[in-house]
Parts: sequence; structure tokens; C-alpha cells
Amino acid sequence: MIDFVTLRRNMVNGQIRTNGVSDPAVIAALSELPRELFVPEPRRALAYLDDDIAVGGDGEPRFLLEPMILALIVQAAGLKPSDRVLDIGCTTGYSTAVLARLAGSVVGLESDGALAETARDALQRVGVANAAVVNGPLTAGWPQDGPYDAIFFEGAVEQVPPSLLGQLSDEGRLVAVINNSGAGRVTLFRSVGGTVSSLALFNAAVPLLPGFAKPKGFVF
Repeated sequence: MIDFVTLRRNMVNGQIRTNGVSDPAVIAALSELPRELFVPEPRRALAYLDDDIAVGGDGEPRFLLEPMILALIVQAAGLKPSDRVLDIGCTTGYSTAVLARLAGSVVGLESDGALAETARDALQRVGVANAAVVNGPLTAGWPQDGPYDAIFFEGAVEQVPPSLLGQLSDEGRLVAVINNSGAGRVTLFRSVGGTVSSLALFNAAVPLLPGFAKPKGFVF
């Protein structure tokens, strides 16, 4: 039998604490949540590896982000217990569960119906009561429950649509891995008084989310 408790502790001590994650709330969330319950059963032995894990997807491969990268991205947003959060591309719900430990409420948005149902089941199994998983196109966000104090992406994007930035509250933050020409850069966007600024933070190799490619320009 696999000792997931020991694997989880080793993940936190060997991958999280040693790579710049210092927020006690983030560390506690990753220490307590059983990541294996969010991984397809045939791959559960891989749940605590320092790598992205394929979790399925209808025509487009989808992944749980590497734990260290997820922790750094979440830490970058500086979440507060009162925050309302949108988690775009939540796949099986692990990132939503992590965010729910830190924020007041979370909406996990997933375009794949099967993954959305898996996420709902997993969140219920681990007792997350302040998060809901909804099914819809990722690029549209979920404006009906906004505005949001923070927005996250479970994958890299070439661009952030203005419509998603428009779903931020005043002083809201959006954290995204912007991938241009194969190089990913975690970028923090902040909306203040209707003006959005951005700050590149650190490099990250993260699988692309479908639907967020830049429009192709004309070639002469």
C-alpha cells in the first residue's frame, strides 16, 4: 500500500519549502490536502512527483500543475480570507481546493464536463464547502459570480482576454503564466481604478490551456 501521507510530507519539505514558498497558509494547504484524490486512479502513485500530471481532457490534454509551481503562483497573489476567487481550467479540482483553504469562496471553471464532474466529487470527498465548480468555456470566465478579488489559470496562456481582466474587482489580482515562443513567465496583473498594470515575476514551464492563443497576424 502506498503511504501517501509520507509522500505528501516529503513533497512539502523537498519541493515546496526549498523553492521560495514561505507563506504558512499555502504550505498548510498543500500539507493537508490529499492530492492523490484529485489524480486519476491509474496515476495516483505519481501524485506527489515534482511534475505536471495528465488528468485527461476531451480532445485536449489537461494537467494538474507541478506542486511547486502551483504553490508559487498562489503565493504571488497574496490571498486574503475574504477574497472571492475564480480558478480557470480547474481540471479535477486540486487547485480549487488549495485556493479554498486560503480564500473566502472559489469558483472553479472547467470546460470539460467530465473533468468538472470529477472535480465536484473530489471537492465533496475532501470536505470543501466554500467552492463551486461550473462548466463553461474558459475564455469567457464566469462573470455572473464576479467581480473577483483574484483570478488564476491552471495552465499557460499566450494572452489574457480583456474580458477576463474586466471580471476583476478594484485592486483585484490576476496571475497567469504567459507563454510566448515557448518561454513561460508568471505575470501578476492588478486592476486599480479601472487601469490594469502587469509585473513579470519568474519563469515557469507550464502546459498550455486550450483557447488562449494569440490571433494569427497577416503574413505577406
